[in-house]
Amino acid sequence: MKKIVNQIEIQDEEWANDWKIIVSIFEKIDELEKLFSNLDVSYLREMWLVITKLYGWSLQNYIVEKYSRA
Repeated sequence: MKKIVNQIEIQDEEWANDWKIIVSIFEKIDELEKLFSNLDVSYLREMWLVITKLYGWSLQNYIVEKYSRA
């Protein structure tokens, strides 16, 4: 039983660390979005936003899926 509890605690810690990284990525995306808004390159800005937000959501979905299987 103690082994199972330890495994759960390790998994909880891994999940928390992974989630912190995801949050950090979204914060960086928000920062870059603000920087891009100061440039007069609307097409590039829009393309970048779509790509990075899809990447961020994909990472988030991966983390949720990874830990929901355990």
